[in-house]
Amino acid sequence: MINNVVLVGRLTKSPDLKYTASGQAVVSFTLAVNRNFTNQNGEREADFINCVIWRKAAENMANYAKKGSLLAITGRIQTRNYENQQGQRVYVTEVVADNFQLLESRQQSQNRGNEMQNAFNQASNSRNQAPIYNNSAPNMPQSNASTQPNIPGMDA
Repeated sequence: MINNVVLVGRLTKSPDLKYTASGQAVVSFTLAVNRNFTNQNGEREADFINCVIWRKAAENMANYAKKGSLLAITGRIQTRNYENQQGQRVYVTEVVADNFQLLESRQQSQNRGNEMQNAFNQASNSRNQAPIYNNSAPNMPQSNASTQPNIPGMDA
């Protein structure tokens, strides 16, 4: 049987390292992965995939990755279930990551964060100067770092 997963996406929040009662390091995280196509409005949507990583790799992720970091992970899909406090059976499907790789340098990540903050500040300033009559988001600068790398065997 084959159960392999390769994902490239951005962390939705900074990793929160925890330890189990037996001392095993673990990080649960969500990876935002862009879809390969656009919707009817021409916008690219993303899937938010729940993942978990263990031991030394979890400690490394907590030390080096942060919200918005572009990561590649490899691992497997795993399902589990448990009974919650209300007595209901809860089913969970997640990717158990074996390892991860940061796909942009710390400088690229910092530059992207600065670009996003500047765009946010400009949008906030323009909102204070003139009323907004529609619900569209301000144009955010696009960074070359936001494109997903070409992974052999994966169609773009």
